[in-house]
Amino acid sequence: MDAKIVKLEEIEKKYDDISEQLMKDETVSDVKKYTKLSKEQAKLKAPYDAYQNYKKYTQIIEDGEEMLKDSDPEIRDMAQMEIDDAKEKLEVLNKHIEELLLPRDPEDANDCLVEIRGAAGGDEGNIFAGDLFRMYSYYADSLGYKIEVMESSESEAGGYALISFMVKGLDAYRHFKFESGAHRVQRVPKTETQGRVHTSTATVIVFPDIEEEDVEIPDSDLEIETHRASGAGGQHINKTDSAVRIVHKPTGITVNCQDGRNQIANKETALRIIRARVYDYYKQKKEEEEGKIRRSKIGTGDRSEKIRTYNYPQNRVSDHRIGLTINQLDRIMEGKLDDIVNALLANDDKEKLLNEHV
Repeated sequence: MDAKIVKLEEIEKKYDDISEQLMKDETVSDVKKYTKLSKEQAKLKAPYDAYQNYKKYTQIIEDGEEMLKDSDPEIRDMAQMEIDDAKEKLEVLNKHIEELLLPRDPEDANDCLVEIRGAAGGDEGNIFAGDLFRMYSYYADSLGYKIEVMESSESEAGGYALISFMVKGLDAYRHFKFESGAHRVQRVPKTETQGRVHTSTATVIVFPDIEEEDVEIPDSDLEIETHRASGAGGQHINKTDSAVRIVHKPTGITVNCQDGRNQIANKETALRIIRARVYDYYKQKKEEEEGKIRRSKIGTGDRSEKIRTYNYPQNRVSDHRIGLTINQLDRIMEGKLDDIVNALLANDDKEKLLNEHV
């Protein structure tokens, strides 16, 4: 049997098994288990649906071939039309199935944590960080995702020195993961009196959201302290020790959260961010030790890698990793990122296909 069909049958069986589990009373009453199973099933839905269509079209072809034996020429003509139509649809579907069965990052379906920092260019870098946050917020909204700000440090001139936010929704990490890197903006800053174009940067890094059971962090590895919130916007500023700082001692990774309603909320947020960062740290370290090289040429996701330039005078956006240029910067900044993200995903799939056939 075709390996593709074997894989699809396995997916179908797993999908159906999960459907049965989701109907059980003990699953429905266990919110955590129900949510986990629902997410797992959602990951399988696209290939499952594709396989149902595959079976439908192959059955139409089989039935049509039987009808071709009929003595009535009208029935034979109708059968041939149905066969031709089904074969045409099957050809398109087979290509789609091949893409669906490509190996995917295990975290693709996860929510994701996005961090944006103003970098080179001082105030202008921070202002651009704010522009990127706005752009991503609109993009997330267009996909039906929810945004939750986790940590922020506003800049006096506008924008953010740092803003971290969670993007919640199926395949959120898949749609945001290639945003990691240095984003360069070329424009005339508001503070520029002579109309000269300046170049500034903001850095973005994207982590998959990691469940507590997926990364083991002993309590002894964490140093947790509370302090009073500082800066603009905190309702508990100078009143209570509501802000929480957590240090992961083995790596030195530090998180400071003060935007939550209370200390408990800030601690939960800080722990969630720590999990994502620590998971990513050890994942990268393991890949380096094993000598793994990223098969995709899209990039490493390193903060220092210049991945994209936003040129305001020419209304142009260029993604340097895949040589894509779009002369619609105004639309891009309004969250119309589909053309860029889809091109990056298609390039990644192309690289995976090439490696599959090597």
